[in-house]
Parts: sequence; C-alpha cells; structure tokens
Amino acid sequence: MWKVLNLRCGVVWAAHFCLFIAVTLASAQDSKVLGEVKFQGATKLERDSGVWVDGDYVGFLKELHGDKKVLLLPGDHEISVRQSGYDDFLRKIVVEPGQVQTVRVTMHLSPRAVTPDVTATLKLNVEPGRAAVFLDDRYVGHVSEFGGLRSMLISPGKHRIKVGLPGYRTFETELNLLAGQKSEVKTELVKGSIKQATPDIKQPR
Repeated sequence: MWKVLNLRCGVVWAAHFCLFIAVTLASAQDSKVLGEVKFQGATKLERDSGVWVDGDYVGFLKELHGDKKVLLLPGDHEISVRQSGYDDFLRKIVVEPGQVQTVRVTMHLSPRAVTPDVTATLKLNVEPGRAAVFLDDRYVGHVSEFGGLRSMLISPGKHRIKVGLPGYRTFETELNLLAGQKSEVKTELVKGSIKQATPDIKQPR
C-alpha cells in the first residue's frame, strides 16, 4: 500500500515539476520574443501623465514597471503620452525581440490651455486608482491625482465624467456644479471584457 502511495506521490511531484519547467521555458521564450519599453519623466508632471500604446491606454508613466511593465511584439509601435493642459507627446518606435529601450518623455504646455477664473471642486474616490479620467471627453489624468487631499478644479456648469480602464466597464456620470461648490464621485469600476473598452480608452482624442 505504501509503495503505491509513494509511487502516486512521485508521479504527482514529477508532473508538477514538468509543469514548472514548461512554464519557465515558456516565460523565457516570451522574454526573447517580446521587447520591453520603459518610460522616463524628469518631473512629477511627466510621471503622472497617461500613456497610450497603439491607441490603447496602458496606465500612467511612473507605474509602468514590475508587473505592469510594457512588453510589445517586435515591430513598429506608436506611443502617445497625455496630460491635461499640455500638448501630446508622440513618438514612433521600433521594438526589437528581447531588447529593452527607454522612451524619455517631456511635456510642453499647450498654448490653447485655459484656466477658468471661477471654479468648482471635484474629488474622485474610485477604484482602481490607475484608471483614466475624462472630463467632457477629454483626458485630464488618472484617478489617483484627484483623491485624498487633491481635487480637480473645473468651471461651473454641466460636465460629463468618464472613468475607464481596459478590463473594466467604463463608469459615466453627469454633474451640474455651481461656482465654489465641492462635489465627490465615489464608485468602484466593475470588471469586464477588454472588448468593452470605450473609444476614449482605445483612441484618445
């Protein structure tokens, strides 16, 4: 009986070991096939800017490392980095198999940027905090920038807020704010298919 049990345990252990080796080899092969893109920003402004790769939102600059590092198939790719009130940073890159390259991002203030004289205050308490925030269909930052002691200053009146992240259903709401009013949006994004991503997440305006 013990011999049978020992034999079964040995077979199970061997199967798990083989699976571990297969996963390790697959990971090694993936790392040789894919290329990694790193992002650097000189200031907090750049590091908090949103990043799109080939039209898809992937997160904000300073978080794109570790388990959120950007791995791409070899070939041509388009990088777009966005920040409210600044011109888009655009760059075309060529990714080589198994190679790491660094994209250094510099944002420039847009001559079209206008700060309202009279404002209302909006705070966001939304999970996940890395989700992108859109005000009237324009990207303004990620959720973490507008929570805690920080908030968003916007002009009074009607506004549409959208919060989105690939893999989650986009949250949308409308607000009608008075001058000097303080408001808060609190919610948790519902998980969904990446195919449910709205055009804002897929293609920034």
